[in-house]
Amino acid sequence: MTQHNATTFETAILGCGCFWCTEAVFLAVEGVQSVESGYAGGQTVNPTYEQVCEGDTGHDEVVKVVFDPSVIGYREVLEIFFATHDPTQLNRQGNDVGTQYRSAVFTLSDDQRKIALEVIDELQREDIYGGKIVTEVTPLADDYYPAEEYHQNFFARNPNQGYCAAVVGPKVAKFRKKFAHRLKA
Repeated sequence: MTQHNATTFETAILGCGCFWCTEAVFLAVEGVQSVESGYAGGQTVNPTYEQVCEGDTGHDEVVKVVFDPSVIGYREVLEIFFATHDPTQLNRQGNDVGTQYRSAVFTLSDDQRKIALEVIDELQREDIYGGKIVTEVTPLADDYYPAEEYHQNFFARNPNQGYCAAVVGPKVAKFRKKFAHRLKA
């Protein structure tokens, strides 16, 4: 009889501006099994993109990152998350303004909360960003909703779309250079 080692995957829910950017980054990370764009942290049940963009639902554009902890740990996922956006910008990333673009870590366990707070504390002490980190660390209530299908894998399907060419592409290129050791083969 052959034994199979069952891998237990972990999940991170992260918001750091436009989910197209974050999704494109994490799809290239070794150990990441899947990335899904979605919405979390709001009060509207099953919100639409248009509702979230209006800023009235309380949701954040997020990505749900499913990863193999034997390849990449939660701390490393957070290090990539923090290195690929500006966590000192309150309710915005660049020209994207509103609570739907806030920097947030939605935790799924006490351990994730502890690690997220430790990483923020370390980054703050090192003064990496030259300002106060405003990233929210909040337990995920049962309010994660996948974004519409046309948002999934958006950058890969639309690399020449204006926002993708001007914002997502350069951000992904910067990530690939800085984290070359973390890229999928």
